[in-house]
Amino acid sequence: MLLFTLVDIIGYLINIIVIVVIVQFVLSLLISFNVVNTHNELVASLWKAVNAILEPILRPIRRIMPDTGTLDLSPMVLIIGLVVLQKILYGVAVSAVQ
Repeated sequence: MLLFTLVDIIGYLINIIVIVVIVQFVLSLLISFNVVNTHNELVASLWKAVNAILEPILRPIRRIMPDTGTLDLSPMVLIIGLVVLQKILYGVAVSAVQ
């Protein structure tokens, strides 16, 4: 039972990271299409906070991936990797109980 609790906690953390990645993506679109402006203090602080959270996670992925110019696929790779990790951990927890 403790293993399932640990897997659930890790699953919640993975879900939070995925939500932050989606927030960064939407915010970057809003900034690039000039819907919101980084001169606004709230937008600037939110942008800095999201990037500060995700940059240490995305930097190693960006080093491994080939340069695609302006298209950054590292957030998508991160989300896929986290979902795969979540499925593996759940599988390990289920097999440990049996």
